[in-house]
Amino acid sequence: MASSKSSQTTRNIIIGILAVWSIISLIIIVVWATSPDLKGASQCRGELQTLNQKMEDAKVTWMKDKKALEDLVLKGWENQTLLQKQIDLYKEQLRGINTTLSDCQEENVDLNRNITSLENEIEMQKAIEANLTAELSLQKEEIDNLQHNLTVKSHDLISCQSSRAAAAALQTAAESDTAACQANQQHIQKQLQRCQLRPHTSESSNAGSRVPAAGALVLSVLLCKALVLMS
Repeated sequence: MASSKSSQTTRNIIIGILAVWSIISLIIIVVWATSPDLKGASQCRGELQTLNQKMEDAKVTWMKDKKALEDLVLKGWENQTLLQKQIDLYKEQLRGINTTLSDCQEENVDLNRNITSLENEIEMQKAIEANLTAELSLQKEEIDNLQHNLTVKSHDLISCQSSRAAAAALQTAAESDTAACQANQQHIQKQLQRCQLRPHTSESSNAGSRVPAAGALVLSVLLCKALVLMS
């Protein structure tokens, strides 16, 4: 009902404006026609005729405009009804959107809390990362020192291995010399035992020849013992 009254009021206002415009046009024409000082009668009649023609044309135009305006008003009523239905639909949708918005706002509050917690955790992780970086730097320095010490120890180990190999070679040579001396000593001892087992007569007869041999045997034994002590 309110929309119908508004459309009727709009229509009446438009018709009133057109009527006032027509009246003002007629007044202008009458004033112009009754002004003897401005124009001659024939000229005024011609102009009046022209104005009448224009007035008729204006009336025709006004009727057309009136008809068009009435059609527009009718169409406006129809559109207004459709718009009212759409407005009611939009209101219902808006209520649903407001409900969803309220839920979203609550969820946004929760998300902001979570974001704050995550930011605090990120700061803690940054502090931990800084501490770990410093600790890694210290560990790297320690690793470099250990690597240097390992290199030095490796060189020492290589030197020790070389010394050990040389010592092993010397030990092998000494063992060979010792074995030779021991064999020679055993041979000398056997010869001594043989000499001791011979008869006394032969000892007295061969005393002169046995003294140099015994000296040679004693010298050999002493040399072997000296080699053993040196090894």
